[in-house]
Amino acid sequence: MSGAARGLCAIVHYHEISLKRGNRPVFLRHLQQNLLRATSDLGPVRVVQLPGRIMLDLARHPDPDKVRERLDRVSGIANLALAERTPSSLEAMKRAVERVIAGRTFGSFRISARRAFKTFPLSSVELNRALGAHVLAVHGGARVDLERPELNVHVEVLPSETFVYWDRRSGPGGLPVGSSGTAAALLSGGIDSPVAAWRMMKRGCRVLFVHFHSVPYLPATSQGKARALVARLTEWQYDSRLLLVPFGEIQREVVLTVPPPARVVVYRRLMVRIAEALAREHGALALATGESLGQVASQTLENIARIDEAAGLPILRPLIGMDKLEITREARRLDTFEISIEPDQDCCTLFVPRHAATRMSERDVGAAEARLDVERLVAQGVAGAALETFEFPARAHAVV
Repeated sequence: MSGAARGLCAIVHYHEISLKRGNRPVFLRHLQQNLLRATSDLGPVRVVQLPGRIMLDLARHPDPDKVRERLDRVSGIANLALAERTPSSLEAMKRAVERVIAGRTFGSFRISARRAFKTFPLSSVELNRALGAHVLAVHGGARVDLERPELNVHVEVLPSETFVYWDRRSGPGGLPVGSSGTAAALLSGGIDSPVAAWRMMKRGCRVLFVHFHSVPYLPATSQGKARALVARLTEWQYDSRLLLVPFGEIQREVVLTVPPPARVVVYRRLMVRIAEALAREHGALALATGESLGQVASQTLENIARIDEAAGLPILRPLIGMDKLEITREARRLDTFEISIEPDQDCCTLFVPRHAATRMSERDVGAAEARLDVERLVAQGVAGAALETFEFPARAHAVV
C-alpha cells in the first residue's frame, strides 16, 4: 500500500475459533466461506486472512453498511467494524483518525491502540498519547476519558497497514455454520423450535429441517409457517433443506389403537424415528428439538427419557434449561416470533388427548406401541416426505 493509499474495509474478529489450535484453519476456512456467501449478492468483496482477524476489502463496494448488516448474522464473529485502512506510520494514522472522527459530535473520547506489529517504534501507550494529542488539537472541545468515553477510536497496527475505526459492534459469537456437521431439527410452527435450530447453527451445525403436518385433516397453514421460518433461518446458513412429512394418517392410526393418555409420547417417539431415518438419509449425525424441561406434558424428565429410548442418534435439546420468557426474547431477536405466533393448526393440535400422561414408564410405552406396526408407520412417514430447498440471498424455494 502506498503512503497515500487508503480505503474502507470491514474488520472481523473471532474469539472461540482462536482457541482451536490445530483445527483452527478448518474453522477459519468455514468462516471465510460464510463471509463471502453472506455478502455474495451485494457487490465485490475480497476476504483476506490477517493475524488474529479477517479483513473484507470494501474499497470499491457500493454499500458497505449493507455488508456490515449481513455480517451481523455470521456465526463465529466475536465483533466487527467498518474501518479505515492506512499505512502503518504515525502521520498516516493521524490522518485516518481525522477521517474517522470527522463530522461526529462528542464531548469525550479515548484512543485504544493495539500493536500486532510489536516492532513498531511506539508502544501502545505512546501511540495512544500521540493520537490522543492529535484529536485534542483538531477537536479542541473534547476531553480524554478512559473509563466512559462518548467515542472510542480503535487503532490496530499491523506490519503493512493499520485499521482505524470507532463503531465496533458485537457479532453472534459461536462457531461458523458447517464446521460442526449436520443436525436434523424437528420444526413445528411454534416459538421454540426455530430458536433451537438457530442455536444449533450458532454452534457450527448445518441444520436439516423436518416438519410434520396433518394435511388433509388440517389446512396447510403449518407448512406455510414452516417455509417462512426456514426462509428466515436460512439467512444464517445460506442454504437449507426442509422435509415436509405427512403425519395425519399416522396419528389417526394411533388414535384408533393407543389409549389417550399415552398418545402424545407415542406421537413423539414416532416422529423421532421418522426424523432419524430421514436424518441418516441426508447425512445428519444428530436430531435437535425445541423441548424445554417441564414446559408441557411430553417434556417431563420421565417422558423425555421415553422419547430418547426410541432414537439411535443423539437428541440435542439446546433450550432444555430455558423458560418461555427467555425463549420468546430470543425469538423476537431472531425475527421468528411474529411468524411463529401466526394462527395455524399443526399436527400437535390434531387428535391430542385432554389429559396426557406426564410420567410414562418403559412398560407403559412398550404396551402402547405393541398395538402398532411401528416399522410400517415409520416407513410410511419417510416415504411420504417431500423435500424443499432454500437459498440465501433470497430466491424462490425449489420443490424437489
